[in-house]
Amino acid sequence: MNTPHYIAGQWVDGQGADVLSVFDPARAEVFAELRAASRVQVDQAVAAARSALPAWKNTAPGTRAGYLRGFAGALAARRQALVELQMRNNGKPRAEAEVDIDDAVATFTYYADLADDLAARQYRPVALAAPGFSARTRLEAIGVVGLIVPWNFPLVTSAWKIAPALAAGCTVVLKPSEVTPLIELAYGQIAEELGLPAGVLNIVGGKAEVGAALSAHPGVDKLSFTGSNAVGSRVMHSAAEQCRPVTLELGGKSAIIVFDDCDIDQAIEWIIAGIAWNAGQMCSATSRLLIQEGIADALLPRLAQALSTLRLGNPFDDDIDMGPLSSEAQWRKAGDYFAVAEREGLRCLTGGQRLDRQGWFVAPTLYTDVPTDSRLWTEEIFAPVLCARRFTREDEAIELANDSRFGLVATVASADLQRAERCAAALEVGHVWINSIQAVFVETSWGGTKGSGIGRELGPWGLSAYQSVKHVTRCLG
Repeated sequence: MNTPHYIAGQWVDGQGADVLSVFDPARAEVFAELRAASRVQVDQAVAAARSALPAWKNTAPGTRAGYLRGFAGALAARRQALVELQMRNNGKPRAEAEVDIDDAVATFTYYADLADDLAARQYRPVALAAPGFSARTRLEAIGVVGLIVPWNFPLVTSAWKIAPALAAGCTVVLKPSEVTPLIELAYGQIAEELGLPAGVLNIVGGKAEVGAALSAHPGVDKLSFTGSNAVGSRVMHSAAEQCRPVTLELGGKSAIIVFDDCDIDQAIEWIIAGIAWNAGQMCSATSRLLIQEGIADALLPRLAQALSTLRLGNPFDDDIDMGPLSSEAQWRKAGDYFAVAEREGLRCLTGGQRLDRQGWFVAPTLYTDVPTDSRLWTEEIFAPVLCARRFTREDEAIELANDSRFGLVATVASADLQRAERCAAALEVGHVWINSIQAVFVETSWGGTKGSGIGRELGPWGLSAYQSVKHVTRCLG
């Protein structure tokens, strides 16, 4: 922690003005401090990535795949320590932290397999209508990429970016969140152990100044950002000034539609998973509950009871269901929304308050009959706050679900699978679950429509995001 930045294959002290305080949110106590990188160090990291790029992008895809498998194996070997760091710094219950680490391992393994296939996909012929010419397709690394990742799923979101970038032959400058600056350092340690060529992976930590310096750096060929819409807008502006590509995975205000033919117990399980996982700190949280009239009176009281009995506590305690919010800023933001709900006169069935105890805990919350112009219905809260409305007809549910500036995900719960599939086709989002918790697989895409971002991560689409396409056309005459 005294040398928290990894640049050109070396661990270095931070030279920036900011000191990053790393908190245990269950105790609201600092357990580590480290100094941020400076703008000069961002320059050094980009220069190292630029220097390493020619050799790395020309490295055999199978060799790159070997490094990726090395990352997967080394993450798996560190599983227990990384799980406990997620629990301590994020406040995640153990089971959730374990899912995170396993997701990161699976991501590196998956992109290792795709990297193995790259050589076979090079120089594929293109069928031309015109005689006398041949054409072939070549896929190339897009170059030096700047990766900016959030605090709610550290290590996971970075794996979603680092693995396909390295598989494609790109070199990387990673900026972790200042809230969770420690866990991504494992990637630098693993790179060192594996003998990854110096400069292929660089890690520079800090606050907004470091992110802004990386976003605006003329030596970066692509930016990939996951986080808030406010910061994403600034990242996109920096990309526009350099006329370079950008992937943005931003906010959401997603809907879960529950039809009256559902089993109530199953519906409650899916609803709670969509709002209470990671204490609601998910861009994909299904925080708008659309519930059909025929089931509403039976489901809502039972849902309120289930939310009120969730066990909150320190992740290291036994038998907890939900931990604290990850930062004091999120805790205060949740309190601001509870105050808005009170001013708006919203009907609260359970929760609606921050808890008066050590740590940044809030009560799982359910508001019902929430107007569509309420701030709680339209704005991303990033806390376990669920807003419910009733509907009568299928088309009404679709209209309500799509009436949002976001379009990340949605869930449909219905025993009528034909109806569920119709809804999935009509919803203006990037991912739909039918009768399921939010199971995310590396083979499927991740990303949204409207204000939820640009581009896709995971699956083959995640690899394509770090590749440029070159065609070679030859006259045969």
